[in-house]
Amino acid sequence: MKKFFAIVLSVMMFISAAACGSTTGASGTADTASEAAVSEAKKGTVDVGIVLPTKDEPRWVQDETRFTEALKSTNYSSEVLFSQGSSAKEKENVEALIAKGIKVLIICPQDGAAAAAAVDEAKEEGITVISYDRLITDTGSVDYYVTFDSVSVGKAQGQYLIDNAAGKKSVPLYIYAGAATDNNAFLFFQGAWETLQPKIADGTFVIKNSSAAEGLKDKAELTRDEESKIIAQVTTNWDFNEAKNKAQAHLTSATKADKGDVCILAPNDGTARSIADEFKADKDIKSYVITGQDAEKASIQYIIDGKQTMTVFKDVRILVKDSIAMAVSVLEGKTPETTGSYNNNKIDVKAKQTAVQVVDAKNVKSAIIESGYYPASDFTNLK
Repeated sequence: MKKFFAIVLSVMMFISAAACGSTTGASGTADTASEAAVSEAKKGTVDVGIVLPTKDEPRWVQDETRFTEALKSTNYSSEVLFSQGSSAKEKENVEALIAKGIKVLIICPQDGAAAAAAVDEAKEEGITVISYDRLITDTGSVDYYVTFDSVSVGKAQGQYLIDNAAGKKSVPLYIYAGAATDNNAFLFFQGAWETLQPKIADGTFVIKNSSAAEGLKDKAELTRDEESKIIAQVTTNWDFNEAKNKAQAHLTSATKADKGDVCILAPNDGTARSIADEFKADKDIKSYVITGQDAEKASIQYIIDGKQTMTVFKDVRILVKDSIAMAVSVLEGKTPETTGSYNNNKIDVKAKQTAVQVVDAKNVKSAIIESGYYPASDFTNLK
């Protein structure tokens, strides 16, 4: 109703202004003013509103470009806004898009639970809400969820560490996680823990930086509260500096015996680079295997240079394409395609899932360059 009244008010104000400025009294004046008012009210209207978390991470800046490009091939208009790490700003963005008459909202929440209030407002206006990449929780106002299989991301990271520790015993393991406000961080960690735990329990790995995780090493499946206790100790909050400082603190408190040849579970590429830099600088670290995700350009270069071991490639081109296809279906009055569902603590949200791929030095050229994701000219020393 808010956007309806905003448009009506705009029309009335324009008609009033036109009437006050008219001196002819001709019968065509009112009609002309009315048509002009409607035209004025339509200016700035947007079909699809897109809200992304921040411009401080390359992933989301790249997404902005991909969304803009993808919508050029449709007959619908769009606008992309950034929340810059603030749930309050996120809510302002949603309200601004509502005022512009959006029919579909695609939103990647800064905080999954906090975003509920914003999408509730959108839903009140009859807007279809698509949760993008991260699930919005604790509300019945989410219509669809477009995502990568987040648990499989964590499983891929965990399995990679296991494969690189084959035949070894007592490998020092340092674990890190995303933000406790991000439901995906829990799903990534869940997948990694379920994969790594048997090898932690049998002594292949020894956790060095989380007393909470060490205390739960014999438990294959963790409750949400148990995951929260671990994540509270090793969260990076998806922040490069926090990841750097945490790694620095862990290495400072670790003994020489806690170092040597180590494995590191890093949640994404940005934090992986920060953590890797700290481990590389420590003279007692002989070698490290470190995970990541997102296939950021900087991390692809790190993989080429041997400074990051792997990344989980989530082809965002497909995720964006799926999101736009879903939005267009809604705008055309059709039912979007879905492949599963996720419970957001309130309802089961219908979801469209996209597969992931492990990328390391062995397949970086075929997976990233030859697929057209990035041009070879963006990198040096590529073989």
